[in-house]
Amino acid sequence: MLGKSQAKYIQSLGQKKFRDEEGMFIAEGPKIIEELIASSSHHIHQLYALPEWIEAQSSIDQNINVVEIEEKDLEKISQLNTPNKVLAIVKKFEAPATFETKGAISLVLDTIQDPGNLGTIIRIADWFGVEQIICSADCADMYNPKVVQSTMGSIARVKVLYTDLVNWVSRQKDIRIYAAALEGRDVTTMDKITEGLIIIGNESKGISPALFELANVKIHIPQKGKAESLNAAVATGIILSHLV
Repeated sequence: MLGKSQAKYIQSLGQKKFRDEEGMFIAEGPKIIEELIASSSHHIHQLYALPEWIEAQSSIDQNINVVEIEEKDLEKISQLNTPNKVLAIVKKFEAPATFETKGAISLVLDTIQDPGNLGTIIRIADWFGVEQIICSADCADMYNPKVVQSTMGSIARVKVLYTDLVNWVSRQKDIRIYAAALEGRDVTTMDKITEGLIIIGNESKGISPALFELANVKIHIPQKGKAESLNAAVATGIILSHLV
């Protein structure tokens, strides 16, 4: 039986204010939990799971506290429309002070506000081996339950920094800064890169003018149909598939 105070505490972590105060976030579902256990088990504070999920585990780190609950209790604490067997309370990852950009490919996200987009971009970055993402302060919160869900566990492997982008990017010297735009070099014809900043703009407004001016290479994805624009996460995937 899950206590009312426990349930209330877990539900509160659906809000950024309480996540920031507690330094915790929620992750849900077998796939994400298994990824977190495999890569960052020491960050898992508590697991709440149905008996069938617990029974299916060959072993669980002895340092992880597992609470067996009923389906009706999982429904109370889940952020999902359809709860999925297991929920974890996870300690936030240590926020980097800055990133070393030399010899690395970094994604720079300007006002990506849709949680699903941000989570998918983190997952795409992980797929292509991009280990660091720099977000503007007004991007979606990386610990938003929808972001966490969309990363499918990649949140444990990709470092994310929130900062003033114009200030941060302007301090990156002697490095290529690529900006996704409607015009520029055709990304499908470009050589692979091993270093650089790749800026992806807001879903509807694109890259802010002040940030766009800092880019020294404008790139675009050639259009053949009549769609007005591409989803930010889709555009990120296409660009990385050609440049990385």
